[in-house]
Amino acid sequence: MTEPVEHRTQVAVVGAGPVGVTIANYLGLYGVRTLLIDRSEEIIDYPRAVGMDDECLRSFQGIGLAKEMLADMIQNVPLKMFAANGHCLADIRPDSQEFGWPRRNIFMQQLAERTLRAGLQRHPHVRPLLGHELLRVEQDGTEARLHVTGPQGERVLVHAEYVVAADGGRSTVREQLGIPLSGDTHPRKWVVIECDNDPLDAPYTGLHGDPRRPYVCLDLPYNYRRWEFMLFPGEDAEAMLRPEKVHELLAVHVPDPTALNVTRARVYTHHSRVADRFVDGRICLAGDAAHLMPPWAGQGMNTGIRDATNVAWKVAAVVTGRAHPRILATYDTERREHARAMVKLSDTIGRFLSPTSTTVARARDTVVRGLTVAPPVRDWLVHMRFKPVPRYTEGIMLHSRRPTRKNSPVGRMFVQPRVETTDGRVLRLDETLGEWFALIGYGNDPLVHLDADSRAFWDRVGTRYMTVVESRSGRSRGERRTSTTDSVTVEDVDGTLRDWFAGQQGSIAVVRPDRYLAALTDPRDLATLTGTFEQLLAPPQSADSKDAWHSVPVTEGEAS
Repeated sequence: MTEPVEHRTQVAVVGAGPVGVTIANYLGLYGVRTLLIDRSEEIIDYPRAVGMDDECLRSFQGIGLAKEMLADMIQNVPLKMFAANGHCLADIRPDSQEFGWPRRNIFMQQLAERTLRAGLQRHPHVRPLLGHELLRVEQDGTEARLHVTGPQGERVLVHAEYVVAADGGRSTVREQLGIPLSGDTHPRKWVVIECDNDPLDAPYTGLHGDPRRPYVCLDLPYNYRRWEFMLFPGEDAEAMLRPEKVHELLAVHVPDPTALNVTRARVYTHHSRVADRFVDGRICLAGDAAHLMPPWAGQGMNTGIRDATNVAWKVAAVVTGRAHPRILATYDTERREHARAMVKLSDTIGRFLSPTSTTVARARDTVVRGLTVAPPVRDWLVHMRFKPVPRYTEGIMLHSRRPTRKNSPVGRMFVQPRVETTDGRVLRLDETLGEWFALIGYGNDPLVHLDADSRAFWDRVGTRYMTVVESRSGRSRGERRTSTTDSVTVEDVDGTLRDWFAGQQGSIAVVRPDRYLAALTDPRDLATLTGTFEQLLAPPQSADSKDAWHSVPVTEGEAS
């Protein structure tokens, strides 16, 4: 038998869907040698995921692709919930941009994937192995080995320090690791129909709780429209895809269903499941390999992109010697519970949508109308505050031991307002923070409060130091305050950071590479916090200690 072609890499990413390619882009940004493996060479050329939120856009901003994503996106799309009689119960239009981007956006997944794959071309140390199917994965104390077959049936063996599996709901990696995907499979199937000559003037996403047949109707970019219809017991899924049945489903919703150019008609089964663990030794699960949820909250892919942003910086920190491998356990700690929360949200919206009893549907509508009369409830709904925002209580973060307000911002995503640089450019905050950690002082320079050892630690983990000052705090027009150290100085254009820090106990924020707040402290306590945070990451101090924590590094010449 012919010997396999061997590749050696720092990280292997299995699955080249949006989650896997996002991870590969982040690893490329962090300078990590990466192989991206997928059995398909092509992108599936029809829309799947269609909703993108502000957190997801911020993740794409982190890899320099948010503007390219927006080019194919409808921004600020309303979400409307309709009663059994067709009247609108709720018109959800969140208008805040706490994280720097619109909160409800509609896109087409195949276009987004093309943008993400094009982004990989910026990183020569990220190599796609498309048309390569994973057959078997194994791991030990030094590496993971992936047995792969190539496009022509050739055998390929990949040696990787770490693996991230984003290979979908039927994940080969998850199955071989024996990790259960716990939860439920819903009994009702749904048929999804799309056309590319939209006949309707309905620029929103509509959840129609019509007990005669619950359905969803979505306005998509480039004159596309999608309908999703519940199937009833006894309806044959394959039969419902026949043109005459498709036309029958659409007949009450469009003037002439035969005039539609239907580009897709498929039947889906929905699942509400979460893997029992996201980390197994040197292997991490992400995206649909780790969790599956119904589409009603539009959070399936968004949840996967949160996984990608979290796991990528941690794996990169380990293989580049910035952190101990034990930090990978915090990926599971931080992400799994929030994935469960998103599954529950999707199930809750599904329960609103799905009643097929007229009595139950009318009772639902009466309750919702009654609740939304109260302004706090209406605001909670209209501004989409029902969506669980990640708040990590355990992981790579430090909570103050001093008495603090209950709703601490530590473990939450940090705000992203506009700031102005010393050369007069107005940017989103993340554009000034660098790729790794950031120490942000409001009205003070973090570097002034660091001793030599503390500074050495933050330098080792790639920290950007920032001083935020009030807007127009110079002595005259055009004069801007600058730091006397290596700290970057920015002006707080909208006063957002002023207001944010005013409500906190501390004026120096430690922001992680994924833009979550890792700690908040006063200048006098920064050195103490640094020592504790160093123990949290425990980066290697020497080449000898580095070798003890992960496999022998592969030199550039060894990478295939």
